[in-house]
Amino acid sequence: MDGRDLVRSVRVIGSGRAARGVRAAWRRRRIDAAGLPRRGAERARVPGQVESVAPGPGGGVIRFGRSELRVMVAVNGAVFWGWDGAAPEPSYALARGCPEPDPRAVLEPDKDGGWRVVAERVTVVVSRHGAVEVCTPGGVVLRRELPPRWWEPVGGGPARWMQRSEVPADARFFGLGGRASGPRLRDGSYRLWNTDPGGSFEPGDDPLYLTMPVQLVVADAGTHLVFHDTTWDGTVLLREGEEGAGSGHDRAGRCELRMDGGPLRCWVMVGAPSRVLHTWASLTGAPALPPAWALGHHHARWGFGSEQEVRRIVSGYQERGLPLDAVHLDIDHYDDHQVFTVDRERFPKLPVLAEELRRDGIRLVSIVDPAVKAAPGNAVYEGGTAVDAFVRDASGRPVLGVVWAGESVYPDFTHPRVRDWWGGLYEERLAQGFAGFWHDMNEPVSFNAFGEPTLPRSARHALEGRGGDHREAHNVYGLCMARAGYEGLRELVPQERPFLFTRSGWAGMQRYGGTWSGDVAAGWPGLRASLSLVLGLGLCGVPYSGPDVGGFDGSPSPELYLRWFQLGAYLPLFRTHASLRAGRREPWEFGPEVLEHARAALLERRRLLPYFVTLSHLARRTGAPYVRPVWWSAPEDRALRDCEDAFLLGDSLLVAPVLDPGADRRVVRLPRGRWYDTTTERVYEGPGPVVVDAPLSRIPVFARAGAVLPVRGDDGLELEVWAPAPGRTGGGLVVPDAGDGWDEPEIERYATRRQGRNVVVTREGEDGTSEPGRPVRVRGLG
Repeated sequence: MDGRDLVRSVRVIGSGRAARGVRAAWRRRRIDAAGLPRRGAERARVPGQVESVAPGPGGGVIRFGRSELRVMVAVNGAVFWGWDGAAPEPSYALARGCPEPDPRAVLEPDKDGGWRVVAERVTVVVSRHGAVEVCTPGGVVLRRELPPRWWEPVGGGPARWMQRSEVPADARFFGLGGRASGPRLRDGSYRLWNTDPGGSFEPGDDPLYLTMPVQLVVADAGTHLVFHDTTWDGTVLLREGEEGAGSGHDRAGRCELRMDGGPLRCWVMVGAPSRVLHTWASLTGAPALPPAWALGHHHARWGFGSEQEVRRIVSGYQERGLPLDAVHLDIDHYDDHQVFTVDRERFPKLPVLAEELRRDGIRLVSIVDPAVKAAPGNAVYEGGTAVDAFVRDASGRPVLGVVWAGESVYPDFTHPRVRDWWGGLYEERLAQGFAGFWHDMNEPVSFNAFGEPTLPRSARHALEGRGGDHREAHNVYGLCMARAGYEGLRELVPQERPFLFTRSGWAGMQRYGGTWSGDVAAGWPGLRASLSLVLGLGLCGVPYSGPDVGGFDGSPSPELYLRWFQLGAYLPLFRTHASLRAGRREPWEFGPEVLEHARAALLERRRLLPYFVTLSHLARRTGAPYVRPVWWSAPEDRALRDCEDAFLLGDSLLVAPVLDPGADRRVVRLPRGRWYDTTTERVYEGPGPVVVDAPLSRIPVFARAGAVLPVRGDDGLELEVWAPAPGRTGGGLVVPDAGDGWDEPEIERYATRRQGRNVVVTREGEDGTSEPGRPVRVRGLG
């Protein structure tokens, strides 16, 4: 039992769930003792030396004395390699299967008995002992994978393996899913096992709900993304390099990946960050497109308690002139915490409430947990039992865990039949008037008093017909649940874009929706962790996410709440939320000054809604996240690579939140170019740091000179144009969207140029330039 286990045990015992939690933990231990193979003696193995090669499409197969390596460069520029016959499929990450090999990629001999695959954008060099180097076309090494090592049980079973890698000394690591520390990942160990921390978390707590074996590495030589496609439990050990101050004795950055099983296979993408994320999206799927209302403001709480309380909160927003787009109902609206039910005493006319809110432009969003109470009379339990939907142990008995509803069973979302059954259950939610869904507790969680808070590792899963156990299925459980919900909603309401976000997931989850921070602690470290999570997830291909504004637990001070609220107004998912035991999160609960400044943040979010809609469409088409690190367009700028307290919102805005108490000024490091303070219109020149005011009323936001921003005006969509610098040009993209449905709106392209004291704005099309056709407001001319 480690420290986290001890804390979890105390919480379970102190919560009144003691007997059930202890019983669940012992039951889990007993199931694994009987169902998991015992690991005995092992044989270590390395590839050996090259013996032969077989050229093939996009590369070929290189055979070593004790293994073989398949290398393939795809038409999209991504590089795949797999050891021991590992192929790109089957994979939960790939959206449409393996992309076509690049017919121009050539396998040819290299020096010292090695081989290399030469393609247009990348060269892959394989040494005679099995080291793999990924190089630029000019021969600069971006990543060097040392020969791997396997440990194979003598009696058979999955082999553990280790892969050590080297990157340039100046490289910085990002990614690995949702990490509270970061977004830059420092030296340390990071576990790849989706985990409910059992309470509120802060920077340094690891792992959390959503892990991915996805790294984005940024160095002077170039940017690359590496994805090790295995869903098993593992650990990534990172160590940044050190430069020898001109002495030539640089120490390379190092990455050591240790996995408990699964194939040793890898994808690598190289190029500018925008190209890398575009290639990643082409491989793992375009991000889901949220309806426009989901880009507004959401209010949630565990503990609304009744229809009357929901109406009171909504009236509070309306009476104070505060925009509100969605209200979320947590588990307290269920009948005895049972999924796909309603407490008829506290919510007797839920469809009527939903219709009233919708008339005011407010949607209802429902929590959905995966666990199903194992009780006769529970319609979901009986329906799932009839179709054999629930996870079983090695002896064939349904696996029982303990969650909010008590002893529960868990659907096996790795079976297509089960996903179809589960997706159909959302019809009940739609009939209650819900328009969106948030998946919770889907790591999956069981309240065990000790040991891991999840299912037994020996629990059996279908894994799309291949068969396997929870060691392989655990990390993709939330991903497969999201798929079930998303595909079910596509069937039930085909004319609307599903809105779904999930606490747990894995590589490729963006196909089905987004995510949120989970139970972030209500403190200044939690505020900083909120930004880290959103930035890191965006670099893993998940563009839609956000935190619980104000923190999940506890009572933030008025200053902390306001600074969190101001940050949230510029993040994709803008949601206030809190636990049953926490203080209130409505803006008026923190005094008139906070209310005034929160109203300003909400109105600015409402004004920028067309820009967020445009960013959502661009994310779907290009894979670029809404929220980007400040080095996005200049990864070669080392100072920007270390900047973690500001971000770009699309190409046009730079947001510098206040992350420390008592601050009314802050330093902002600007990328190259001219930037305008959007409040004062004062001009700043980058690159470099500037000191700006950050009063309690606002956080610093800058617009790039020449930018064209779609904003909400009095008469509809307007173009806000920031004057280009003298002699320079600019531009921007606009995607007008009706707000829902599946039509692909045309991308409008605008160009700006400076002519003396005037700014000329034109719309660029295939037939040449034309007048914008929309109201234009020019700012930044003094």
